[in-house]
Amino acid sequence: MPRTAVFGGSFNPIHYGHLLLADDLLEILTLDRVLFVPAKHPPHKDPSRLAAPEERLAMVRLATEGHRGFEVSDMELARPGPSFTVDTLAALARPGQALFLVVGSETFLDLLAWRDPRRVARLAQLVIVPRVGSPFDTESEAAQKVLREIGVEGGFTTVDGGRVPDRGVIVSRAASMPISASELRRRVREGRSLAFRLPPAVADYIKARGLYREPPA
Repeated sequence: MPRTAVFGGSFNPIHYGHLLLADDLLEILTLDRVLFVPAKHPPHKDPSRLAAPEERLAMVRLATEGHRGFEVSDMELARPGPSFTVDTLAALARPGQALFLVVGSETFLDLLAWRDPRRVARLAQLVIVPRVGSPFDTESEAAQKVLREIGVEGGFTTVDGGRVPDRGVIVSRAASMPISASELRRRVREGRSLAFRLPPAVADYIKARGLYREPPA
C-alpha cells in the first residue's frame, strides 16, 4: 500500500529544519514519499508577510531537488481562493493508499479553527511533530478536547519498535532543528548570513530575487 505524508505550509522560506524533519519521517513512518504542498493563501496568515506563492514554490523545488522520496505539488497554487487543507487531502485521497498529514503541536491545538477538522482527520492520519524545546502534553485539556472534537479513535500513539499504528493520532519525535522562517527573514533584512540554515540554492534565490529585504508593512 503506497504511503504518503502531506507536508503543507507557507515555507516562507523553506529551511533545513523542514528538510531534516521530512527526511526523518520517511524512515519513521516507512513512507514512499513526503509531498511538500506550499500554500497559496494560508487562511490564518497575513499575506503581506509572505513571499509570492510562485516564489515560495520555486524555493521548495530548489530545496528538495534530487532527494529520494521528496516530491512537490503546486495544487494549492492552481486552486482559486484560500488554501484549505481539507480540499488538498480530498484531492489526494485514493483507495488503497495510506495518507498522513504532518502538523506541529501548536497547529494541532489550533485544529478546531480549520475548515472541517473532522473530515481532515478522516482523510489522513495526523502526525504531530512537537517543536524543538516545546514538549507536547497529550494529557492536557486542550489536546484532549481537539482529540474528542475531531472524532479520532485510538487516542495519541507513537511509533513503537518500527511498527506504525494504523489508528489514533501519532506523536512523532522526528528530528528537527531550532530554525524558524521568521528568524531567517530577519537575518536577510539585517544583511546577516544564511549559511548552514537553508540550502545554498535557496539562499541564492532569495538574494537574486531580493526577497525579505524590507519588513512587512
